[in-house]
Amino acid sequence: MRLARVGAPGTERPIVLVGDSAYELGAITADIDGAFLESGGIAAVRAALDAGELPLTDIAGKRLGAPIARPSAVICIGMNYSAHAAESGSTPPEIPIMFLKTPNTVVGAYDEVPIPRGSSKTDWEVELGVVIGSRASYLDSPADSLGHIAGFVAANDVSERDFQLTVSGGQWSKGKSAAAFNPTGPWLVPADEITHGALGLRSWVNGEPRQCSSTADMIFDVETIIWHLSQYLVLEPGDLVLTGTPEGVALSGRFPYLSPGDIVEIEIDGLGRQRQVFRSA
Repeated sequence: MRLARVGAPGTERPIVLVGDSAYELGAITADIDGAFLESGGIAAVRAALDAGELPLTDIAGKRLGAPIARPSAVICIGMNYSAHAAESGSTPPEIPIMFLKTPNTVVGAYDEVPIPRGSSKTDWEVELGVVIGSRASYLDSPADSLGHIAGFVAANDVSERDFQLTVSGGQWSKGKSAAAFNPTGPWLVPADEITHGALGLRSWVNGEPRQCSSTADMIFDVETIIWHLSQYLVLEPGDLVLTGTPEGVALSGRFPYLSPGDIVEIEIDGLGRQRQVFRSA
């Protein structure tokens, strides 16, 4: 079962995908948001599917938006793969590094991404995204984390490295929050339907391979990340947590940064494949 949202920006409607079939969710919820996730919405969708109560719909040729409505927060973990830390010129962190992206960066998996004005170092980053299902604050241990996770998504943590590192003032968010800098989806997979600890992550630029790794190589696993964050902030239903990217980005110096017309694709096992055309802002 895969939850998605279809339609033009700002008018998306919720659907569920099962195999090659798509079903409308309008009778259950107006959107895939925190209220839906917190109130047992995923279980309600399963029950309706089992009862044959959901109408089929045709989504051929229609835009897939981000699979979650705009979250209240997008919280990110930096340098969570040792090889990526090394290619960035840093030692692996001893505690999770946290930064924020603005929620309005969340767009559809196939939407165009503008390269910001003045940018010379726009970069790609395939990442496992965690969608929060219930409020998490001061969790007792990492073992408590899964009870607060609704599901998982693929995400591209697009970054402008000069904004992030040179003119940042010491914080990364300036280089992370340009328009459309967080393509998400194409769908949300419930947490109990995927084994998140060993998912393959891959990216390509203009068809050429860039990143190829596994979530098994994370320094801090998903459970540790959610527990750790809950000690410092309140995670709300519908919030999106990005868990870091593996090696193979332009920051490494091995590949050129993105230019108008470049095509970036990212993919995570079980969570689908994205494709973005980058254009001049």
